[in-house]
Amino acid sequence: MTATEIRPDIFWVGAVDWNNRDFHGYSIKKGTSYNAYLVRDEKTVLFDTVRQGFKSDLLHHLHQVTGPQKIDYIVVNHVELDHSGCLPELVELIKPEKIFCSPMGHKALLEHFHRPDWPYQVVKTGDEIKLGKRTVRFIETRMLHWPDSMFSYIPEEKLLISSDAFGQHWATSERFDDQVEESELLAHAAKYYANILLLYSPLVQKLLAEVAANGPAVEIIAPDHGLIWRRSPGAIIDAYGRWSRQESRRKAVIVYDTMWHSTEKMARAVESGLQQEGIEEIRLLHARKNHRSDIMTEVLDARALILGSATLNNNIMPAMADVLTYMKGLRPKEKVGAAFGSYGWSGEAVKHLQAFLDEMGIPAAGEGVRIKNVPGHDSLKACVELGRAVAKAM
Repeated sequence: MTATEIRPDIFWVGAVDWNNRDFHGYSIKKGTSYNAYLVRDEKTVLFDTVRQGFKSDLLHHLHQVTGPQKIDYIVVNHVELDHSGCLPELVELIKPEKIFCSPMGHKALLEHFHRPDWPYQVVKTGDEIKLGKRTVRFIETRMLHWPDSMFSYIPEEKLLISSDAFGQHWATSERFDDQVEESELLAHAAKYYANILLLYSPLVQKLLAEVAANGPAVEIIAPDHGLIWRRSPGAIIDAYGRWSRQESRRKAVIVYDTMWHSTEKMARAVESGLQQEGIEEIRLLHARKNHRSDIMTEVLDARALILGSATLNNNIMPAMADVLTYMKGLRPKEKVGAAFGSYGWSGEAVKHLQAFLDEMGIPAAGEGVRIKNVPGHDSLKACVELGRAVAKAM
């Protein structure tokens, strides 16, 4: 890989991780990148570093642009270790005049690296530093997605360095949105939002409203993961608007786990009921055969979430517990729900599934359906009716 010029004297100098397949429980099937950026001016600035183990990539790219010792400042937009893992080594090498960070970033840097001797410069929203021809303006974005997070905006270039917002986990040799297929790019961005930022949707809404009211003009968005948006930064901003409002369409997601296929038969009967009422977009997702993060991505824009599980040890199947615990933490909204399941003798699974829906604030479209042992044609009619009830509620 080589350093990539974004604007004159502004470069991507990060690293591409082709082989990473898991990001703290989120399946990244096509790897990721750790984006760092360098602005060369009267004062030269490095924005973020890279994950531990990728220092040589970062240094290789820096040497293509400037000697590391010529860097004056480091800006830490985000302290999470995929962006600050190499920071201690870079500080020792560069010996920066200042390390800029948010107030919460200062606390997080002390707690992560225990170096009170570093030359910290704490900045807040609206603070600016002059580099020469260019200015860097800081915007705190607390809880997008850590308390320390902030954006760095360069008004002379209309360039927003957006930390973990607007990113995607996708390893590519291309660096810009106009070099890849837009539909795949947005699919990766949707998965990223569903699994990392969905919980913080109210804060995303607030940020987007502030930007719309008096925010900066943006021609390029440079996130800390994935492709840089230069062709259509408005496309990802619009998408964040939809996703943060949790807008849905006539789409139903059925998530289930089954022991001896009885609950699976029930899931297909619920699907049939949905289809009878005109719902065409349905996802039937076996919890043990689909990763929790892929399930969550399908839930992002679904209007209905229907849960099914066999009863195991008076509870739900373990894979369903995994998916639902993960999902509950992300707090999907604006949906209707339902629950179903088969059982041998006790039959508590449906009650537990309904409790998950209640905890997520998803109202039930109908009473949960339980069927003992293997369902027959007549008993499956209740599942068909449940699907029809959900479709009407949608």
